[in-house]
Amino acid sequence: MKQGAGMEASAERLKRRQIPPGCIALAVLLIVLMIIPFVLKERPYYVHIFITIFLWSYLATAWGLVGQSGQLSFGHAAFMGVAAYTTGVLFGQFGINPWLGMWVGVILATIGGLIIGYPSLRLRGVYFALATFAFAFILQMFVRNTLYLGPVYIGAGAFLSIPQVSGGNAPGVFQFASKTPYYFIALVMLAGVVSLSYLLNRSRLGYYWRAMRSDPDAAESLGINVGKYRLITFLVSCALTGLGGAFFMQYFRFINPVRALDVTQSIRIALIGIVGGWQSVFGPMIGGFIITPIAELLRLHLGRVPALSPIIYGMVLMVFILYMPRGLNGPVLRGVRWIEAKLRRPAESGKHKPRR
Repeated sequence: MKQGAGMEASAERLKRRQIPPGCIALAVLLIVLMIIPFVLKERPYYVHIFITIFLWSYLATAWGLVGQSGQLSFGHAAFMGVAAYTTGVLFGQFGINPWLGMWVGVILATIGGLIIGYPSLRLRGVYFALATFAFAFILQMFVRNTLYLGPVYIGAGAFLSIPQVSGGNAPGVFQFASKTPYYFIALVMLAGVVSLSYLLNRSRLGYYWRAMRSDPDAAESLGINVGKYRLITFLVSCALTGLGGAFFMQYFRFINPVRALDVTQSIRIALIGIVGGWQSVFGPMIGGFIITPIAELLRLHLGRVPALSPIIYGMVLMVFILYMPRGLNGPVLRGVRWIEAKLRRPAESGKHKPRR
């Protein structure tokens, strides 16, 4: 009896040490993604598609932190645009290295988040979403109608570009001749923000998020300062979004209010997060890998009718909010678990075969 109990305890310990199937799937996905730019070396357009997938998945995951705290933002394009403009202006007009200028952009994006977040995070539900939407719209109108802000040339809606150095091959100023370095930088950014979301979700802050999402009043009664932790989460999200905006500027090398500050971009970020699963760790990344290729196809085939894209985004967004509010994260994870169960059953049946 003791020997049998010991064997059962050992089996239980081994089961606990098993790597979760999601982690195995992510590791395999990461290895495949690291190989792709070398396979597609002669097809830079497809490498570009993957870079945009990583970038928008990164932005949606950063946006999703606010969702995990129980709020919904429709103004994250503002923080992306602030950092993008800051990086471009500092390098193009003052010669400040983008590797430094991008962090100035992150700081300004965080300050912008504090300006809108401190008063409006007291609001709940749709009111906070409307406040962030209004902030992004006002900022876009300001940039569209402002030619100079002191000594800084903004352009009043015109394209703002950064100069090429050494024909675009100058790693010291965040410029590369091929798309492969941008690919790996974007991949590292995506892996980093997903890892941060995962760790925060399993920290004390993550427990606070779940309590605030479930019932803010009950969370307050338990001693959780809902306003404080939502503001901290919002500022982290704004800073990460600003970093994505700085990369956006360095990769595309030109910007205008439509490309970075337009409310359509905020809706696109929210759409990716909601389709994937906006209150989950991996959901926004899943949404990015699905929505971004579709958006690229829409851009190619509906480029002459640009008004159709936001209409299609809005329709998809409404369908998911109404009929699939938890997004695709749940079905995807269930599929991973189903595959794991199928793979585990033959192994377990082989272990328990009776000896002859």
